[in-house]
Amino acid sequence: QVQLVESGGGLVQPGGSLRLSCAASGSIFSINAMGWYRQAPGKQRELVATITSGDSTNYADSVKGRFTISRDNAKNTVYLQMNSLKPEDTAVYYCKGVIVPSARSPYQYQYWGQGTQVTVSS
Repeated sequence: QVQLVESGGGLVQPGGSLRLSCAASGSIFSINAMGWYRQAPGKQRELVATITSGDSTNYADSVKGRFTISRDNAKNTVYLQMNSLKPEDTAVYYCKGVIVPSARSPYQYQYWGQGTQVTVSS
């Protein structure tokens, strides 16, 4: 079984910063892409940023220049550094991993974390 656990959310004032972490554990052979998504009240879940095993990154237009995604392969962890936060960044942030659980199988699966709340408010 694979688990993803997010941490680092909280309440921050506009213009402030937060760093989210997501650690993957369990039966993991390899981790391909990892990413961050968010869901605000009454809205659909949306992509924030992704990073591949080759460290190629992709960002939503709304966060480009403010957020940075990175990963530590040795720790099976992905990070999201969020700067210049705005009230519209308020949402539950979810981590997703595209993971191959076993060396015996070539298949990859998507796993989600439980989410961490980020609130940007004065």
